Amino acid sequence: MKELPNPTFDISPISLPRGSLHQSHPTLIGANQITISANVQVERSGIEVTWAKHQSEIREAQRLRYDIFATEMGARIKSPLGLAGHDIDLFDDYCEHLIVRDKASQKVIGTYRVLTPIQAKRVGSTYSDSEFDLVRLRALRPHMVELGRSCVHADFRQGAVIMALWGALATFMERNQLHTMIGCASIPMMHNGLISGDAAASIWRQVKEKHLAPFEYQVRPRLPLPVEKLDNSLDIEPPALIKGYLRLGAKVLGEPAWDPDFNTADLPMMMRIQDMPARYVKHFLGK
Repeated sequence: MKELPNPTFDISPISLPRGSLHQSHPTLIGANQITISANVQVERSGIEVTWAKHQSEIREAQRLRYDIFATEMGARIKSPLGLAGHDIDLFDDYCEHLIVRDKASQKVIGTYRVLTPIQAKRVGSTYSDSEFDLVRLRALRPHMVELGRSCVHADFRQGAVIMALWGALATFMERNQLHTMIGCASIPMMHNGLISGDAAASIWRQVKEKHLAPFEYQVRPRLPLPVEKLDNSLDIEPPALIKGYLRLGAKVLGEPAWDPDFNTADLPMMMRIQDMPARYVKHFLGK
């Protein structure tokens, strides 16, 4: 079983390179102390949350991602390295991977990947940079992580898995003095059996009314969805993940981009710990 590599040098003041998240005790990296629990078990729901420590665990997460994004949602995914049936891109090797297992079967049923500030510097950008001009977020980057590739197996979409993932992420953010999470939240382009951007345009109309970020944090898509040419009057609810983010106090940073490979409209979103409602802070952090 291949162990994930340890970092070889520090780049940013908040040093969170690969390998630093898998200690069950404090670890000194330069002048910074990084602490995280390797395992968080959720007994009542029969699931366990862990940070991937071996490449084989990441491969399991990538297979789940492929099953959901390609097989279920119709994304066009090129599988590199001769690994058919896996969703892999260049950011995976720089990310920490949070996974949820069903305790009975030990199958991976949910995953997130997390790109930390130091690793974003190493790879040269975030995934979100490829879809949006994030210049207005530059002051936030030293304490900003990117969340991505969130997915949950179809048999486990009752809320417990995503809540367990969010709980582990909240603990990680607090322990490592990080305060901002960004990411692209996807809206499928398929609506009523037809490929159309009308659903995304309608959701954008709804969320911008109450959840648009202040001007100083707004960003522009590199390949905009032409919302002005679409029907934005549909009575349609946002995807469950987007609704969950909004309940946690997340803000939408601007109009959606079009991702032709995944056939989705992607909303840029930002969630800051300081904006999280008190009831969720208490739930996730016990405060």
